[in-house]
Amino acid sequence: MFTGIVTDVGRIASLEPRGGLTRARVLCAYDAATIALGASIACDGVCLTVVASGREDAGSWFEVDVGAETLARTTADAWREGQSLNLERALKIGDELGGHIVTGHVDGLATIESLEDFDGMKRFRLRAPHALARFVAEKGSVALDGTSLTVNGVEDDVFSILLIPHTIAATVWRERRVGDRVNLEVDLMARYAARLAEAAA
Repeated sequence: MFTGIVTDVGRIASLEPRGGLTRARVLCAYDAATIALGASIACDGVCLTVVASGREDAGSWFEVDVGAETLARTTADAWREGQSLNLERALKIGDELGGHIVTGHVDGLATIESLEDFDGMKRFRLRAPHALARFVAEKGSVALDGTSLTVNGVEDDVFSILLIPHTIAATVWRERRVGDRVNLEVDLMARYAARLAEAAA
């Protein structure tokens, strides 16, 4: 479980195909001594399991195995060496819940349709897959590439978000461009509310 508050921006050091999965090594600023084998780390919003970790120069690294299902359903199929990733470690009991409840289970891919820069901020308009658009509500929450964001407006399958300067500086959103795909996780409560409404109908 996560909150959508990015705590580090990592960098992919290597990608190694291993049959149906890919082993990724990610450089990060986390203390290697605190990265436990089997721990969960969200990488661009994808919950992945640590299979190895260690120190490198002034920082640390961890490795994760990205399975075929994850490669098929997320942006992980296009990851490349040197690419930056939003990172968040799993929520601990007692941690501050600064964003919203995020599972790290990506529902689909949204596509950036437009980008507007103004006053140090960025406004993005994104198109959600039609089947997921009904879960995106104005003033509701979404997780995009692992970042908890508030929806500013919705029109059919297109929704908008506004990023403040801190979010731009502290995440990979400073690198996002029109046409990019991003991992979309809809709000957990919206998904369950819709399911309950369907069951009651």
